[in-house]
Amino acid sequence: MTTRSHPARPRAQASRPALTAPALAAAALTTAALTTAALSSAALAADIDRDDGMTLVVPPWPGVTVKSEILAQILTPLGYSVERQEVSSTVGYNTLTTGDSDAFLAGWLPAQQDSYDAAMAAGAITDLGNNVTGARMGFAVPGYVYDAGIHSAADLAAHAEQFEKTFYSIESGSTVGDFINAAVDKDVYGLGDWDVMESSTPGMLSEVRAAEGDQRWIAFYGWTPHWMVPEFDVHILDDPEEVYGGNNGASDVKTIVSSAFAEANPNLTRLLDQLAFSADEQSEFILDYGLNKRDLEDVAHDWLKTHPEHLADFLDGVTTRDGGSALEAVEASL
Repeated sequence: MTTRSHPARPRAQASRPALTAPALAAAALTTAALTTAALSSAALAADIDRDDGMTLVVPPWPGVTVKSEILAQILTPLGYSVERQEVSSTVGYNTLTTGDSDAFLAGWLPAQQDSYDAAMAAGAITDLGNNVTGARMGFAVPGYVYDAGIHSAADLAAHAEQFEKTFYSIESGSTVGDFINAAVDKDVYGLGDWDVMESSTPGMLSEVRAAEGDQRWIAFYGWTPHWMVPEFDVHILDDPEEVYGGNNGASDVKTIVSSAFAEANPNLTRLLDQLAFSADEQSEFILDYGLNKRDLEDVAHDWLKTHPEHLADFLDGVTTRDGGSALEAVEASL
């Protein structure tokens, strides 16, 4: 502590009445209480978290892009900074392992299982659980095909001609591409003589849009959360043979944090642990940003503004970096 010298002050000429012993004791207790409160506040501000910000892994996917922006708009008024690393999920697990990034809001399992398992085995990451409820992937059809009675992947082969024996999927080399190609090779669901048309996600969904326009039957790889769900009334089919994983393709979308970061930053980690969305909610803001091309900051801001109950849940027990009310700080920023 730096000590500053002050010029001597002249003594007051008038005499003051002496304080009694009880008054002196009371004054000492008051001073001690004020000092303790000040020290506690300073300690809270200094020690609650080691870091004054976080670095997020943000692959170029609309869902995690919006979620990361929502988190950034919460963290900034709390007194924390946010940096984003726009890298693939595979690279992201590596940077979490090396400590070059702190958190990732799109740990999709089982699609990222190998990378996840390696980082967990190294003791490098902490799994805070799902931040999306109702996530799922698998064989999908538009609503009008579902309404015609196609509810399971086991129904596809019986209508092979209507589907032109073609299944549309995303880019070759993806994990989910491996799933469907292995199923065709093994003739699962009688798909052995079907063609798998692999393309980019926009390419695949352009085929879905064209089919919908003609009310033509189409089977494709679908997942939620994604804007395809509200846009095309997508239905993901039952998958009894577990081509896309157990429980009919149910997926985890986890919040993954560097273990060292989680240990050193309890306040930030509490917020990360409480950040959660339904698949339908995430699909809607993906639609807003990914398809309707609204400004990212506006999409995140509007979502927070119209979901005050979620914001309160996210910030339960969380403080600003200096120990103040997190909810008040964020509400004031909106």
